[in-house]
Amino acid sequence: MNGDTLGLEDVLAEAESASPVDSVGVVARNLQKRFGALCVSFLFADLVGEELVRLTTADGAADGRKASRIALRGSTYEKVLRSQHLHVESDGEGGCRTVAPVTNRGDCIGVLEVTLPHADERVLRQVGEAAHALAYIIVTDRRFTDLYHYGRRTTPTSLAAEIQHQLLPSASCCEAAQFAVAGGLVPADDIGGDTYDYALDQDTLHLSITDAMGHDTDSALLATLLLGALRGARRLGCDIAEQARRAHQALLDHDRGLATGQLLRISLDEGLVQLVNAGHPRPLLLRDGVVEELALHANLPFGIPSPHAHRVQRFQLRPHDRLVLLTDGMQERAAADADLAALIRDTRLFHPRETVRALVTAVHDACGGRLRDDATVLCLDWYGTHPADRRTGGDDHGMTPDPR
Repeated sequence: MNGDTLGLEDVLAEAESASPVDSVGVVARNLQKRFGALCVSFLFADLVGEELVRLTTADGAADGRKASRIALRGSTYEKVLRSQHLHVESDGEGGCRTVAPVTNRGDCIGVLEVTLPHADERVLRQVGEAAHALAYIIVTDRRFTDLYHYGRRTTPTSLAAEIQHQLLPSASCCEAAQFAVAGGLVPADDIGGDTYDYALDQDTLHLSITDAMGHDTDSALLATLLLGALRGARRLGCDIAEQARRAHQALLDHDRGLATGQLLRISLDEGLVQLVNAGHPRPLLLRDGVVEELALHANLPFGIPSPHAHRVQRFQLRPHDRLVLLTDGMQERAAADADLAALIRDTRLFHPRETVRALVTAVHDACGGRLRDDATVLCLDWYGTHPADRRTGGDDHGMTPDPR
């Protein structure tokens, strides 16, 4: 193994031969062997983003059921997650404590904390590389174990909450050359049936945000039916109008209730957006420092009989645009005290995941931590289709009717 490199092939080979629950152990043993690391921990956020859960590896595999919990707000770990930069400090005994972000394609999985007897620039660089490798290992291994699921449950999870959580994408954030997208959901005390979703094709980004009416398991089951229909249609290659039709028909056929929602299909080659609005709150667009609602036509919610098909609308994204989709739980009752437009504007230089975090935290705090309806947000930053687009504007975003 070259002392100047992580030895990624060796780490991945060891990870593949080890148990899926030993992801942290693989990296810990690597760091201990090369640098004499005294303690290696992986910490990840709980489901509501208020605490970190520590998995410590010293002499054996970590145990998520016995993991310690640490408040996230105001901590060094929060600073590392927000900045995505390595933190280094003295441990008071001649060594140093390092905290590195564990992130995959913009999705903050957690942080890697390592105590070292000494550290120079080369060692710190390799700790950062180890954290990056750990992100890929965890993304692979968490498919095979519940370790990273039960470790995140710092409070009892209801059946409805379990269903709702499993409907969300496995990663809350994704980055590509043309965009970054991040989502967040603060569940109500009595689960309200919100979901968000995204998927990336060769030349298309698909987004959706939905709000199934009702509460508890009724809304969770309705959301399952709705999202299943949307994903099934999308994976069959259906256009956005057909995706909407199939979701609408699924709710009619099963007579389970109604749901609002927005479906977006974004061309990665042009930044052209096709959108269906099924009775949902209008998106907010940040452009040139100004936040405005998009003037969308609203069809009836999914599940309400209508002689008219859901209308497909179009608008053009410009480089540096930020588009925010949200559910009514972000705007109604006590949540209305949170100035979402000001927060979107004030966090315009932040990564979308940090804007999402600021928005859901503001709503959570405005409601005193007791939400009467789910609050969900999906934030898209559009960078542009060519390098030059990142410095210049694009076409107008005015709404145009679907020519069909």
